[in-house]
Formats: sequence, structure tokens, C-alpha cells
Amino acid sequence: MPQIIVLPHVEYCPEGTVIEAKTGVSVCDALLANGIDIEHACEKSCACTTCHVIVREGFDSLNEAEEKEEDLLDKAWGLEPNSRLSCQAIVADEDLTVEIPKYTINHAKEGH
Repeated sequence: MPQIIVLPHVEYCPEGTVIEAKTGVSVCDALLANGIDIEHACEKSCACTTCHVIVREGFDSLNEAEEKEEDLLDKAWGLEPNSRLSCQAIVADEDLTVEIPKYTINHAKEGH
């Protein structure tokens, strides 16, 4: 079973962690199933950028991003060449290292 190394994030995973993920699940679902409450304002329907992650290792093992995801990523805070929406990135057989960006654009949450 592949592992996902989650780099430290002050709010979601202060110490960082290593989780096991089933092949074929989204990175978002794997994180949520292991108590890492990453934002997913659109309920994982590829309609926002709140679940944006930066894949530091294992990027090429993920499924290819579709055009809709790439269009949304253009709006994500802190976009990098190895950015993905975690709700669309499907875990394969290779271990991953992911970083949750410090900020996210969540219009529903802003100001609360």
C-alpha cells in the first residue's frame, strides 16, 4: 500500500505525518480518512481550489490532470508546476510527498 508523506502545515498537520493510502483513491480522500481535514469546499467536485496540494515527490505516478482541473489550478494560491487538486489526484502504486499550501482561496470561509 503506498504511503503519503504529509509535510508539516500549521493548521492541518502541525507535525507532519505519514499515512497509508489505497491505490485508486484521491489524495483528498486519503487525507480526510486519516484525520487531515483539508478544505474541500466544493465537496470534491472539481469546482474550486481549496484542496490544492503541491506534490513534492511522486508527481509523475498520479493520473494526468484534466483540462478542467488545470483551468482551476490557474486560480490557486501558490501555484507550482507540480500542483494538483487533491480531489482529482488519484493515488497509484508509488509513495507521495505532499505539501498543503499555507493559504487557500475559499470565498465561503473568508472573513469567518
